[in-house]
Amino acid sequence: MSTDKKKIAAQCWQTGSAAMGKESWDYAIEMFGRAAALVPDNLMYRQALRGVEYKKYNNNKTGAKMSSMKLMPIRGKIKKARMKSDWDSVNRDAEEGLVVNPWDPQLNADVGEACRNLGFGEIAVWAFKLAVEGEPNNKDFNQQLADALEFQGEFATAIKVWERVLKLDPMDGDARSKVTQLQANTVLDKGSYDKTDQPAGPGGAKPAEVDGPGMSEEADLKRQIRKEPENKDNYLRLGDYYKREERLEDARKCFKKALEVSGGDPNIREQVEDLDLDLLRHNATLAKEAANNDADNKELRQKSIEVAKELLHREIEIYAARVERYPADLRIKFDLANRYMRAQEFGKAIPLLQQTVKDKRLSGEALIALAECFMYEKKQSLAKRQLEKAIPELDQIEQPELFKKAHYWAGRLCEEAEDMTGAEDHYNEVLAVDYEYKDALQRLEGLQSN
Repeated sequence: MSTDKKKIAAQCWQTGSAAMGKESWDYAIEMFGRAAALVPDNLMYRQALRGVEYKKYNNNKTGAKMSSMKLMPIRGKIKKARMKSDWDSVNRDAEEGLVVNPWDPQLNADVGEACRNLGFGEIAVWAFKLAVEGEPNNKDFNQQLADALEFQGEFATAIKVWERVLKLDPMDGDARSKVTQLQANTVLDKGSYDKTDQPAGPGGAKPAEVDGPGMSEEADLKRQIRKEPENKDNYLRLGDYYKREERLEDARKCFKKALEVSGGDPNIREQVEDLDLDLLRHNATLAKEAANNDADNKELRQKSIEVAKELLHREIEIYAARVERYPADLRIKFDLANRYMRAQEFGKAIPLLQQTVKDKRLSGEALIALAECFMYEKKQSLAKRQLEKAIPELDQIEQPELFKKAHYWAGRLCEEAEDMTGAEDHYNEVLAVDYEYKDALQRLEGLQSN
């Protein structure tokens, strides 16, 4: 890799970061994409690219409109390049497709396959993880992720993925053999390479280096930090490694140090905030499980409530700051509104939801949330108006939960207004999709018995 390419890529990264701060998503994508193309083994460039692609589409999880049709010719190019084992082209074409839909599981898997064959193991693992996130029950994606993890020497995580494959297909003998093999590798790896407790040799010398370059990703990254302590990228890479290993506290320390070294880069600050939330969510889950396992323990139950409240307070604090930072990002406003609703601050949620309904991708869900807020605020006529707007937009096949919820609350409002015919119609719509939804059946039967 030439020094010139690295310098140009770094300049593209800086330009992209500036564009991102101004919410110029397309220009940021162009710059981050150019950086990733110039230095294809740089994980941070890829992550930045994917992150801004998500923002462009307001985290809608589907990408551009009619993305399936737009991606058909790109998938054709990838297929031809794969047949020729032209992995550079597979990588380039898959990234082109991800600009259209960055959540597409197959395209992320294509990036993973290309990078694995090009020797970019760290990026391969990351890309396969994104593919699995998109389709967690896809056996092939899980197998490819497990293989990539094994190649990187991440045996413990690979075991977890192979165990997931076994849950998907209990008859998969290869997966069972892999679990056994990797468990043995983990023991051998620990026995061979854990030198922390070994005595020093003559003159205080340590035994032969067993975590030399390439043997331990963590050790390699730490060595890089010692060589370049003012390079924020090294701390980010180590932090990302710890995240993959689910060592969240260690990851947070690395990202905090990267934030300090960068002079307060807002993009890194967001990653620190996300880790804060991940840690709180982890603690909330543990507290809830402990309370559930000992139902009579009032202290554990109270602790679970307190941790959940702390998480909600921190989410509101972070999302409110991001709404100020990205005033045009309606997805963040929607997320903040949902947190306000959970905190029963409906007056704060309403204006955010009223802005969110302008986004066609969120309008149905936002209108239903608005109706709930107005019901809690005792403004039934306003609530009914929101549901009347929402219901025509909802598809009972593609959005069954929203469909049921909207008709259920519309039925409740009709009941309160003594419009029994309207209430029956809405409850029938619910029951046609889910016969056991809430108390819709009991309410319908009550109306029909009168």
